Amino acid sequence: MERLFNFSAGPAALPLSVLEEAQRDLLCYPGAGCSVMEMSHRSRPYEEIIEETEATLRRIMNIPDDYAVVFCQGGATMQFSMAAMNYARQGQKAAHAVNGVFSKKAFEEASRWCDAYKIVDTKTSVPEITEDMILPGTAYLHITGNNTTSGTMYRNLPKHGDIPLIGDWTSGILGTEIDVKDYSLVYAGAQKNMGPAGVAVAIFKRGSVLPDIDPIVPSLLRYETMDKTGSMLNTPPTFAIYMCGLVYKWVEEQGGVSELQKLNEKKSQILYDVIDSSKLYKGIADKDCRSIMNVTFTLPDEENTNAFLEMAKKRGMISLAGYRSVGGIRASIYNGMPIEGVECLAECMVDFEKGYRE
Repeated sequence: MERLFNFSAGPAALPLSVLEEAQRDLLCYPGAGCSVMEMSHRSRPYEEIIEETEATLRRIMNIPDDYAVVFCQGGATMQFSMAAMNYARQGQKAAHAVNGVFSKKAFEEASRWCDAYKIVDTKTSVPEITEDMILPGTAYLHITGNNTTSGTMYRNLPKHGDIPLIGDWTSGILGTEIDVKDYSLVYAGAQKNMGPAGVAVAIFKRGSVLPDIDPIVPSLLRYETMDKTGSMLNTPPTFAIYMCGLVYKWVEEQGGVSELQKLNEKKSQILYDVIDSSKLYKGIADKDCRSIMNVTFTLPDEENTNAFLEMAKKRGMISLAGYRSVGGIRASIYNGMPIEGVECLAECMVDFEKGYRE
């Protein structure tokens, strides 16, 4: 069976050349005598892999030397807890901007540790956040840079004064430029735009975490410990990190994040143009904060939605159903989605509105 255009929100499509390179080296990594999946994480070949992976990420994201890069397990969901434990004391106030399903989950997990409160609570918009909205004694402000469920994205950073800003950029990282110097901590699960599921990347300013983290916090959930051990306090997700390294090199070969952002803006605009000129489709996200990673829209009813999904599948497109609590259609057009796939979807949308069903 030939590959289809996969619009999955995650695990998401990977660049074809990355998959082909991994396939070539799957049985035996050059010079190692074994697969990366079989390789000791303490061996010199693997040390070179993880070192080069970090170095490439630093280049393509312009990460300063005073920021650490660590590879963690547990995905972004583990980061919801890890961020709170490293940046707030138990019971301390923490501000969370809730604008979607996963930002709500981040808030709920942080609430287990500290006195988290919602500074905003929306679903289809990204309200402006000003310093006067932050309560006295707040430990940090947490935002979710790109909301996959309804397809919103931060265009302007919150005004947060001198408290740490933490950003979950799981579904935007490497697809849009992020200045890590604006944050004390940026984290992302890999399975959207970085690689396969199984690893999360955390980028934090050294010295920004609490100097007296509660002794109850496990070693694996301490950013500084992960930094000091080179992400190898225990066996890391070796193959997932290797795959991320291949993706990072691919990003560099495309001209870097800035070039991919331009392409993603072009891809998303193709779909938004169809939505905005249509009487059938209705965009979910407010226009001033629409994502360039996840384009979301609805049809008049479930019958039309199912018919559209069936037609798209016949034309070689999969994983277009919206998030279960939102419904409608969600086209995730991360870096791994070629523009040809987006054009195919746009053509399908136009034809469906004309009455075609094949």
